Amino acid sequence: MTEGSLGAPIRHPIAWQEESYYDEPALDQELRRVFDICHGCRRCFNLCDSFPQLFDLIDESPNEEVEDLSAGDIKNVVDSCTLCDMCFMVKCPYVPPHEFDLDFPHLMLRHRAVENRKGKTGFVDKQLAEIDRNAVVAGTVSGLTNWATKQENGLTRGLLERVAGIDKRAHLPQFDDMPLTYKNVGHGPAVNADAPAFGRKAAIYATCYGNFNDQTAGKAALDVLSHNGVQTRVEYPGCCGMPKLENGDLPAVATSAEQVSAFFEPIIDEGYDIVALTPSCALMMKFEWPLILPDNEAVKKLAKATRDLSEYVVEIAKDKGLVEIAPMHAKIGIHFACHSRAQNMGPKAMEMLKLIPEATPTITERCSGHGGKWGIFKENFDKAVKVGRPAARAVAKGDPDYMVSECPLAGPHLKQIMESGGQAAVPERIGHPIELLAKAYGF
Repeated sequence: MTEGSLGAPIRHPIAWQEESYYDEPALDQELRRVFDICHGCRRCFNLCDSFPQLFDLIDESPNEEVEDLSAGDIKNVVDSCTLCDMCFMVKCPYVPPHEFDLDFPHLMLRHRAVENRKGKTGFVDKQLAEIDRNAVVAGTVSGLTNWATKQENGLTRGLLERVAGIDKRAHLPQFDDMPLTYKNVGHGPAVNADAPAFGRKAAIYATCYGNFNDQTAGKAALDVLSHNGVQTRVEYPGCCGMPKLENGDLPAVATSAEQVSAFFEPIIDEGYDIVALTPSCALMMKFEWPLILPDNEAVKKLAKATRDLSEYVVEIAKDKGLVEIAPMHAKIGIHFACHSRAQNMGPKAMEMLKLIPEATPTITERCSGHGGKWGIFKENFDKAVKVGRPAARAVAKGDPDYMVSECPLAGPHLKQIMESGGQAAVPERIGHPIELLAKAYGF
C-alpha cells in the first residue's frame, strides 16, 4: 500500500469526451483487472447484487479466474449495479489515491456509456429516463395516470408488466396535477423577520420527483425555511439527469448540467443558496456534474452553492440558530439513503432530527435496494426486495413512532417490503425527515 493511499478518497474526471474512453479492448482489460481485485477482497459482498454475482461467477468458472468470464457474464454484473456509490464511498480500500486506483461505479458507468453509444440501451430504459416529457404528459392526465399505475389495478399493471417489463408489484409514484413550481411562483416572503436566519436566501431546486410527484417534502421545506426567516423561491429548470446517467447517456447528462447550471448562475449571483429536495439530485450537482464537465465554470459555481435539504437546515442551525422547536416525544427510525451517504457530509438527517426536543432518532445505514428505476423492473424487483429487507427490519426495530428516509423512492419501497413481510405495525408514510421538523413547528 502506498503512503498516498491513506488520503481521503478522490475521483478522476470522467473522460467521456475522449475516444479512448470507448475503446472496448481497453475497457475489457480494465474490467477484468478490477474484478480480480474485488474477487480477492470481497468487502462489498453485502452491498448489492453485483458483487455476490461477480464472486459466484468466478468461483464457479472452470479455472476460478476472471479470464473465464464471458462478455455476457460481465454485462450481468454491470446491469446489477445501481450506481449507489457505496462501494466507492464506504467499503473499498483501493480507491484513489491508492495505487490500485479502483472506482467500481464509474467503471460500470463506462461500460454503459459504451453500450449506449452503440445503441444498446433498452427502449424502456431510454423512455423512462425522459423525465420532463413523461411528467408533462402524465401530469396533464394525472387522474388517469394515477389510476392506471396503482398496484391495485391488476388490468393495467399486468399490461404494463407484459409490455414494458415493469413489475406489477412495484410501487410507482403518483403524479400531481400541478407542479410545485406553479404553486410557488417567484420569490416567497421571509415571513419571520425576527428569526435568527433572517436575511438568508434559498432557491429550492424542486427536482423532478418533488416537482411532479410527491410535493410533501417541498411544502414542508418551504414552511420550515420561511418560519426561520429564510427568503425562499422554488425553481425547476429541468431534470438533473440521474436516470440518463444510469443509462450511460453521458452527452445527455452533460446537456442537463449545462442548462441547469446556466439557469441557476444568476440566481447564485443574487446571493441565493441552492437547496436540492432529493439526495440523488444533490449528488449529481455537487459531485457528478463537476466530473463530467470539469472545465465548466457555471457547473463549478453551482456545485459550491448546492446543499442537500437536511444539510442546509443543519447548516443554518449551527450558523445562525433556529426558531424554538416544540418538543416531540417520539421514537424516529431513519433510513440513511445511499445517495445521502455518498455526499460525504455525514448523517445530516440524524443531526436535524436531534434538534427536536425529546425526539429520539436512530439511524440505519443500509441500502433500500430500490436503485432508481432499476428496482421496478420484473427481472430486478425480487432482488430489490431482498437487498432492502435488512434495511426495512432495521428501520422498524424498536417500533418507532415515525420512519423517514431522505430518498423519495426508498421510503415507499421500504414500506412495501414491510407490508409484504407481514410486519405488525407498518407506517402510513415513510417521508422526508423535514416533514417531522415541520410537524414539530405545527405545520
